[in-house]
Amino acid sequence: MSEKKDPGVWQGFKAFLMRGNVVDLAVAVVVGAAFSNIVNSVVKGVINPVVGAIGTQDLDHYTSCLSPQCTAKEGITIAWGSVLGAALQFAITAAVVYFLMVLPMAKFLARQEARRKERAGTQEIIEVTELEVLKQIRDELVAQRGPEHSRS
Repeated sequence: MSEKKDPGVWQGFKAFLMRGNVVDLAVAVVVGAAFSNIVNSVVKGVINPVVGAIGTQDLDHYTSCLSPQCTAKEGITIAWGSVLGAALQFAITAAVVYFLMVLPMAKFLARQEARRKERAGTQEIIEVTELEVLKQIRDELVAQRGPEHSRS
């Protein structure tokens, strides 16, 4: 007697991995990681030196102390510089993604949609024109037969 086996865990896992969405997501993560390296380089090479002209190039050194005295073991230190650095990094990443990816894609899709609508409008004009020509032919045929042969 042969036993029917349920699909194995590995077969289910393989089916999961072969779905298009999972592969697209994996590609997006890899590209995102590479893109993150570019943004980090821009922040370290351009933004930090500009901020460094005012104070220090390492934003992590900007801190505030909530205690009368802050030492390595005592006091409450708030590292607001690292938060500022992360906010700058996020803003730069968002701006680059928007201006280099989202905006060009939106313009491309808008042009494609305009072309599609233009083609649809041209097709409608052609259909209306053909209908008008057929009506004119019909009217000419009716006129040639005379009024007694026309239907009312």
